Amino acid sequence: MKNRYGLKRGPIPRLQSFWDARAACNFIGGGTGTGLIIVAGLYAALGQPVLVPTLLGLVAVAFGLFMVFMEIGRPWRSMNVFFNPQTSWMTREGIVALPLFFFGGVAVVLHGTALGNTASVLAGLSAACYLYCQMRMLHACKGILSWCEPALKPYMMVTGVVEGLGVALCVPAVTGNKVAWSALAALLLLRALLWFGYAAALHSNRAPEDSRAEIDRLRWAYMLLGHLLPVLLLCLALLMASGPPAILAGLLAASSGWYVKLMIITRAAQTRGFAIPRTPVRGRGESRVLSS
Repeated sequence: MKNRYGLKRGPIPRLQSFWDARAACNFIGGGTGTGLIIVAGLYAALGQPVLVPTLLGLVAVAFGLFMVFMEIGRPWRSMNVFFNPQTSWMTREGIVALPLFFFGGVAVVLHGTALGNTASVLAGLSAACYLYCQMRMLHACKGILSWCEPALKPYMMVTGVVEGLGVALCVPAVTGNKVAWSALAALLLLRALLWFGYAAALHSNRAPEDSRAEIDRLRWAYMLLGHLLPVLLLCLALLMASGPPAILAGLLAASSGWYVKLMIITRAAQTRGFAIPRTPVRGRGESRVLSS
């Protein structure tokens, strides 16, 4: 059913119009940024502090938050985000961002010192909490099945770390680390399994047809360019002990994750619609249950 403007109306599912590409950038920047800061925290915990991933991570998270600020019709109302911690995962995300930037800033200023390493580890823990809040933010959108699907939760956590590690491989201090190459390959295999699980769950739970079609359209290209090819490049890097294939693999892993997030937020985001379980009646008639 469509109105005179060609837009869907009535009880049928329709594409949500509240979050656009700017909202998707929050999940892109937040996921990649927290992944970078987690990687930096792990390096610091092992006694090998790296500065650039922390800086890039803070910039990426700030970029995501700035895009949300720009999306709001009255930007200065964004301060209201801090007023509902008891109900809103967006509020909790904003609150967690405060220690994230504080510890990240201390890690940058005191880089290479014991206090700086400790701050980097704490920033990594804060980044993990931030990523968790982003995952729960999507899950809380109960009106959109492709977002609140439980199978999306582990995928969002893993792809954030994959994207951060993929970008981190472009940093000279990380590029030559074969352990990082192996870790990215393992995480890519895990992400591929979670992606197939998510796509299958949308079908089994009867998500709106347009949402399933968008996810199915992405499925095999995403597997090839975002998983199989990067894993092969990482294997080549390990065999040749060469950094460039690993860098390319990291960029493919990260950019494919960004594109899929954009599609999930802007294209595969149909509402549930609504159903009428019983027939309406007038006068003294009796309502009856509609067949499903």
